[in-house]
Amino acid sequence: MKILGLTSFIHDSSAAMLDDGKVVAAADEERFSREKFTGRFPVQAAKFCLDQGGINLGEVDWLAFYWNPWCGTIQRTCMMAGHLPHSLAFFKKKAAKEAAIRGDFQSWWNMVNVSRVTRRAFPPGKSRFRCRFIDHHLAHAASAYYVSPWEEALILSLDGTGEWTTTLMAKGMGRHIRKIQEIAYPHSLGVLYGAITQFLGYQIYQDEWKVMGLAAYGSPRQAEKVRRLIRCQNGKFRLNLDYFNFQYADKGLWFGPRFVELFGPPRGADEPIDSERFADLAASFQLVTEEVGLFLVRHLLQAGGGCKRLCLAGGVALNAVLNGKILAETGIEELFVQPAAGDAGAALGAALYLHHEILNGRRSPPMRDVYLGPDYDEHRIIAALQTNGLIAEKHQDIERRAAMLLTEGKILGWFQGSMEYGPRALGNRSILADPRCGQMKEILNAKVKFREVFRPFAPAILAERAGEYFEQRGSFPFMTVVLPVKPEMRARIPAVVHHDGTARLQTVEKEVNPRFHGLIQEFDRLTGVPVVLNTSFNLQGEPIVCTPEDAVSTFLRSGLDALVMGNYLCVKTET
Repeated sequence: MKILGLTSFIHDSSAAMLDDGKVVAAADEERFSREKFTGRFPVQAAKFCLDQGGINLGEVDWLAFYWNPWCGTIQRTCMMAGHLPHSLAFFKKKAAKEAAIRGDFQSWWNMVNVSRVTRRAFPPGKSRFRCRFIDHHLAHAASAYYVSPWEEALILSLDGTGEWTTTLMAKGMGRHIRKIQEIAYPHSLGVLYGAITQFLGYQIYQDEWKVMGLAAYGSPRQAEKVRRLIRCQNGKFRLNLDYFNFQYADKGLWFGPRFVELFGPPRGADEPIDSERFADLAASFQLVTEEVGLFLVRHLLQAGGGCKRLCLAGGVALNAVLNGKILAETGIEELFVQPAAGDAGAALGAALYLHHEILNGRRSPPMRDVYLGPDYDEHRIIAALQTNGLIAEKHQDIERRAAMLLTEGKILGWFQGSMEYGPRALGNRSILADPRCGQMKEILNAKVKFREVFRPFAPAILAERAGEYFEQRGSFPFMTVVLPVKPEMRARIPAVVHHDGTARLQTVEKEVNPRFHGLIQEFDRLTGVPVVLNTSFNLQGEPIVCTPEDAVSTFLRSGLDALVMGNYLCVKTET
């Protein structure tokens, strides 16, 4: 049974392919189109998945779509009517809002007709697939539970909003997911965090992790004010809508006038982001988000029949600081966070839900890695280098050569094997540096990534040595949890220790990624430190690189010192 899962028409378009429950391929469309967070139909990602499965569209049995366009439409219409006359602002004859209305309708119409859109996107030919719409939060829940290592687990899905649900608490047992409780729109933890993201001058559904990074530089002095915006009771939370605009279907500001009265004027376009006021606001919203998240998990534990394993998905599950607190403070003993926790991962989740819950298929294997994207052979690598006039040397001991460059303070673009699925680079499309250098974070942000100075970087550590450096239990291969670095080790790896003494770690296993593990081993042999700094191979505002051509382009336009692709090493000459 071959299932093609799709996410499209809003943001984070992606595709995934299952063959009898096994994940064959998955990829984000933005990596191919080079349009970050694109909502366009994922024709290139879907084509890659079909090619990887060795089939064409005519051999697909089912199409699983991550959204049910018929769900929530009546509720949202009634909500807009209930907010009259405020919601009339949405219908004022302004070009931008008219375009937004047309765009929303077109997205909905494309969803309804996703089968037809899919067939039109590929060359003519007979296709026999059937289409199934999967409720958004069930797709999120499935994306985490069905590839977790467990036959029984609690599930929490948190994001901005689905069709109508914003939060889903459930329990997975075998091949089935059973709902425990839902929280409906407009009450949304993702919207709360999105409002402060927008208040700080960033883009909603895109830049929330910037707020999380800034929070470590502030103090939660405004937490009591933030608590006025949200109330927790009886296992649920409710927003105080007096402070928001989003419920009026306004495509402009999510926060309202009372929000500004409470917290002061929002950040201007040219105003420095790292001021004390904004850092304190970020810290305050982060703290309250953690409080609400912990409240929900504790409630789920009480309702979960003694189960202490938790699967997390949805955009809020990318808040790695919250995830660390869940492990430390709730009684959860084991945690699995879907590495593609945002909407891109819902393409995989829709396919998994259809396979298990609806078709009663056999259980999928646990997810050990996310190297599910395209790979490129030596000929493509050589062609990309030669086309740009770059001279590279081939080394059979490339891990050792790369490690030596890191010890010399060089910053490397590291391009290997199959591309990662989801927002994190996990050793195949990475930028690497020496974590021992105290200035490396500032150098990387300023000269390579071209982004805010406060943005943190992650440590990739040999899995067998993680306990020496981090206060952790278990394996964390997907960079989804922030944990404390042991105080005595912080001075050894200052470039990857955040301002508050924590880090978003990645444990690297030899069996999962032998080349990346080998590089870190060589670095350890040279320095006595089994850690390298790992960040995504991209520049500010661009998707992570996909092809060798993308890697070369990024190398030439940034302050990278060297580029490693496969066994080939190219070092910039000093001018």
